[in-house]
Amino acid sequence: MYDIIIAGAGPAGLSAAIYGVRAGKKILLLEANVYGGQIMSASDVENYPGILRITGYELAENLCRQAKDLGAELKYEKVLGIREKEGVKCVQTSRSEYDCRSVILATGTRNRRLQVEREEELTGSGISYCAVCDGAFYRGKDTAVVGGGNTALEDAVFLSEYCRTVYLIHRRAKFRGEESLAEVLRAKENIQFILESQVVCLNGTSHLQSILIKDNHTGGTRELFVSALFIAVGQEPDNRAFSNLVALDEHGYIRAAEDCLTSAKGVFTAGDCRTKQVRQLTTAAADGAAAALAACSYLNKLTAAPA
Repeated sequence: MYDIIIAGAGPAGLSAAIYGVRAGKKILLLEANVYGGQIMSASDVENYPGILRITGYELAENLCRQAKDLGAELKYEKVLGIREKEGVKCVQTSRSEYDCRSVILATGTRNRRLQVEREEELTGSGISYCAVCDGAFYRGKDTAVVGGGNTALEDAVFLSEYCRTVYLIHRRAKFRGEESLAEVLRAKENIQFILESQVVCLNGTSHLQSILIKDNHTGGTRELFVSALFIAVGQEPDNRAFSNLVALDEHGYIRAAEDCLTSAKGVFTAGDCRTKQVRQLTTAAADGAAAALAACSYLNKLTAAPA
């Protein structure tokens, strides 16, 4: 029997585990993929208070080691659902079932798909959602990035160090990302902007060979011969497994305020998977602390309640 089971071992989940074990609770972290979440793919983190500069991998490694050294247990299993069972919560995973008194949902978000035909088929064969992970494979080649936020701009900066030419494609006339990043890109000779355009077709047999770009104003198309397309068009939650347990908003995010309380008693949430205005590394860590402390308060009240 665990006191708290945390679904997701990203910055929010790991922070929750650290606060939970320090409060003397028995903690189980369940992670479907790899600890650290999407921060693992960040080449440099320069906006975490107190740390001048660190790679995403190093930060995730430090968080995970800290949680485990303090006593948190980590298992690589995907959470498929949660049900009530004889006064406790039963967490069902891809491998087993675990009982606990409270749950923290910290499942983060996943990369939004471009929704272009053959996207899934060519993923891993020229289509990628992680420039840091796969960019070095395309050293000296022509590549493209699609998106207009910070992730897309950062991906283009990273790829410019490896690739011959990087095309940055965005459906609007102005980027949503930080202007300082856009200025860095404008100063690079091997980056070409293709604005007010969108990718409409992916070409290639076993590997991506070219993409078709459509101009949003004229409707005209042009073919770009690239070895890889890095897709950075935002994130989306994957909370369907919990829709029978907690309230979700129209976009699939778990409804919760800064207190990280969900609509279900004993179930809390933290990080990018919940409704919030700002989704950053620091806010994920803050959510983890808030959710863990809320769960501990809930558990302490259960213990103090008269039989």
